[in-house]
Amino acid sequence: MSRGRGKVHVVKVRRSHVNKQGQQRDYESVYLRRTFRDGAKVRNETVANLSMLPAETIAAIEATLKGQTLVAAGSEFDTVRSLPHGDVAAVAAMAAKVGMSALLGPACRSRDLVLGLIISRVVRPASKLDTVSWWADTTLGADLGIAGASTDEIYAAMDWLVGRQDGIEKKLAAKHLDPRVNPSKMALFDLSSTWMTGSHCELAARGYSRDGKKGLPQINFGVLGDREGRPVAVRVFPGNTADPTAFTKIVADLQDTFKLDDLVMVGDRGMITTARINALRELNEAGASFGWITALRNPAIAALAADQGPLQMSLFDQQDLVEIAHPDYPGERLIACRNPALADQRARKRTQLLAATEKLLEPLTKRVAAGRLAGAADIGKAVGKVLGKYKMAKHFHTTITDSGFTYHRNQHNIDAEAALDGIYVIRTSVDATELTPAQVVESYKNLANIERDFRSIKTDDLQVRPIRHRLQDRVKAHLLICMLARYLLWHLRKAWAPLTFTDENPPVRDNPVAPAQRSTDAAAKAATKQDAHGHPLRSFAGLLQHLKTLTRNRIRYHNTDIEIDKLADPTPEQRRAFDLIEATIPLTIAA
Repeated sequence: MSRGRGKVHVVKVRRSHVNKQGQQRDYESVYLRRTFRDGAKVRNETVANLSMLPAETIAAIEATLKGQTLVAAGSEFDTVRSLPHGDVAAVAAMAAKVGMSALLGPACRSRDLVLGLIISRVVRPASKLDTVSWWADTTLGADLGIAGASTDEIYAAMDWLVGRQDGIEKKLAAKHLDPRVNPSKMALFDLSSTWMTGSHCELAARGYSRDGKKGLPQINFGVLGDREGRPVAVRVFPGNTADPTAFTKIVADLQDTFKLDDLVMVGDRGMITTARINALRELNEAGASFGWITALRNPAIAALAADQGPLQMSLFDQQDLVEIAHPDYPGERLIACRNPALADQRARKRTQLLAATEKLLEPLTKRVAAGRLAGAADIGKAVGKVLGKYKMAKHFHTTITDSGFTYHRNQHNIDAEAALDGIYVIRTSVDATELTPAQVVESYKNLANIERDFRSIKTDDLQVRPIRHRLQDRVKAHLLICMLARYLLWHLRKAWAPLTFTDENPPVRDNPVAPAQRSTDAAAKAATKQDAHGHPLRSFAGLLQHLKTLTRNRIRYHNTDIEIDKLADPTPEQRRAFDLIEATIPLTIAA
């Protein structure tokens, strides 16, 4: 894309405003604008606001732009201060594009603070106090009028946000989950956890840590999204909440809060259990139309693969997926899949874990034989600890006495497990006329979109942890801010795919069981570190860092007290970043 530097000129804009008393006020704004050609289009970009300058100074600038030399170049002003602008301006522009301000609520101090917190979470995730300090060092704080906000104001804004959560999520659900805009009727839901720090929070509880942080108090949070991965709602639960309980809560909210009961719920095997499916059936008998897509647990798969069962390995001789049926699943379809790559991975892992377990068991036999470890109880405790380390107890036969210990592999169990390597079974209520077996598999795999949300929220982008809040509503507000920031990220990553290593057009898989493949263009991006036009590519974080170098500079004219703001000349990449989100580079950020 070729562009010149363009022509700079002064523009005067006259406006009228009528106040509440019916009085009309006329005023004039003066801008320094750059006009340039972008292909066949002519674009305008505001580079400075001259409204505060005296008329004679504006006249002098106009004369200078027309070629008249009034003062030596570069001697007419000083740069008082430069602030990073491009990164926050771009994220704010995307927030404006998706209607974030209107989504949050009417204009007020709390709304501006919350918008600032959301944008900051995308650009520079940090604690609330650190974020407030940082606002003074970026144009975001000045333009939204939030620089110097007090701690009490921040907490009040978070409380305000929680009070509006239902309304915000209703709008998002109507926009992305309503069957009129979501013809597949798919809704994805999954649960994750993170640990707490600081003072005791009533939501913090001992529970299963998905982060491996055993012994620390946890909270659980569930994300509801559409099939493409846009987050729509977030729910926070005590750390000891089981997955099915969380699922029951979100289904109730879909009915009662969002007024949606014609959806296909997609969740993993721990989320949508048989008990939850029976509950959905009861809702459907009462007039709802909930469907489901989930997976079977390993024992249920083993039962299907038993003698005379419908799941026989010969089914996969010529294909990777097949639809089967069983009377234990009335009114449901079962889609059995075998992933050869996953089968090989699991076989290798089991071989490694068996060897690692035997490596730890062997010293125990020597200690027992030497009399350094005796007593059936003590020997059993030591053996149990080893077998539990890699969860290999089912694969070993052990004999323990007060003075002896022997072991050998349980080859029958090993072979039985190996036969099911790479096999998973998806169960669904959706009729075959609506979804083919391949589409059922694809829909279940869409849960990976929500898993990406969790990674983004927890570590990759938004760094939800550590959570330092004590009050329940503050924790909920924090997670909602992170969810809304993730919503912006989803749109930004999609828009900026041409500038990053993101695969813009991933190939459609002929076989949904097979691993996902990169497109030829994405492979070329990775190899050359350039796009198809030879422009350098950056990571998403790297692009934000580059945008940060687009500064807004406060300049002061010599021998006056007049100061104006002027943008640095943007790079071609910075221009393109704003073009891709369909925005001009703004001089100021608007709420």
